[in-house]
Amino acid sequence: MPNIRVCALFRPLNSKEKAEHGDIVSYRMLDSETFVFKDEKEEEIQFCFDRVFCQGSEQGVANGVNGAIITYGQTGAGKTYSMEGPSIRECNEKQKGLLPRVVDGLFKVIKQSDEILKYTIKLSMVEVYMERVRDLFDLSKDNLQIKESKVQGIFVGGVTEVSISDTTEALQSLSRGIANRAVGETQMNMASSRSHCIYIFLVQQELRKERRSGKLFLVDLAGSEKAEKTGAEGKVLEEAKTINKSLSALGNVINALTCETTGRANHIPYRDSKLTRILQDALGGKSQTALLCCCSPSPENASESLSTLRFSARAKHIKALPHASAKEDEDTKGLQNVSETKTDACERILQKLSQQLKPEDVQLLEQLFILEGIFFDPYSVEEIESAYNDVTLRTISSLQKTVEELVATVDGLKKENQILKNLMRRC
Repeated sequence: MPNIRVCALFRPLNSKEKAEHGDIVSYRMLDSETFVFKDEKEEEIQFCFDRVFCQGSEQGVANGVNGAIITYGQTGAGKTYSMEGPSIRECNEKQKGLLPRVVDGLFKVIKQSDEILKYTIKLSMVEVYMERVRDLFDLSKDNLQIKESKVQGIFVGGVTEVSISDTTEALQSLSRGIANRAVGETQMNMASSRSHCIYIFLVQQELRKERRSGKLFLVDLAGSEKAEKTGAEGKVLEEAKTINKSLSALGNVINALTCETTGRANHIPYRDSKLTRILQDALGGKSQTALLCCCSPSPENASESLSTLRFSARAKHIKALPHASAKEDEDTKGLQNVSETKTDACERILQKLSQQLKPEDVQLLEQLFILEGIFFDPYSVEEIESAYNDVTLRTISSLQKTVEELVATVDGLKKENQILKNLMRRC
């Protein structure tokens, strides 16, 4: 049975997309699980997931999936809206996001349970911002450490845990934490998430002296970005680089897990980013996990939507596999693991190109991969060539634009200089 259930969601067209392309969309539904997607070259690709939500669907995703629910996709594709809804505390039943639905479900189960069972629910909220784990209930805790134990598995050390006893209390706490999340404005999103936000529900069940506990993770990932579309500069650009790098690390983990089921991989690079380390149990077979891939339906974003769909299609092939603790191996093979963590997608493509390029060119390409948010299957020759050509063309275009700006600046300075000379002659 697949460890990860995958659903796709196409949000409605926004006003900008309608103004540029009318009501044209890049997908065609075949049934509730299958659709045909049209890429930039007008070629049709068929995808099949556990469920597909399109325009007109009620807000929401999987029913009763325990363990982890992750929203993934391009910036502005509707991830945060799917998670929160139009308002975390006030909206109608059809528009409710995942968070209020999960809260309703938890307390409904408790209310219907045997009276001799005692339940305790604690809520934590953290964000991974610029590779630092921050506590959204206590902003003074801005660099929490990720730890591991045999009893708790992977957990965030020192995080604030808020006890919640009913739906109203839970939504109030969630609203407070959401207000502290890092956001910023880009050309694609007025309130773009600049961090990965993780909601952690710890549910403890007690019967006499026996106690059981389980965790439910809800993860609202920051969106992948291309600088030319978002217009990111300065701090926002640095945030975009870090976001893309951590999403690339997530893609590498998905690739490695998929390869593991076929016997091709022997190392899963969870430690390459704080995000993948926190999600290790959710991705590695110790949780029942659902992935909601959010896409823009507009042809304008066909390339990014296709990348999201391919990522999700790979995730669907991960099987639930038991993973024993590797702590002793990590203690004795630390240097080996440091070397292995560098075998990510960008590293693989750069190794293939290193024989033809100078070292400084290889470093430049690596930065461009991260900056442009390029994700691809490292085992596909076609995608490697496409990614390389994509970066090359953008680099040439960027250089041409820079040269044109320099020429214009020089011309302007020449004119100003001539004006000054004429004034001096008159004096």
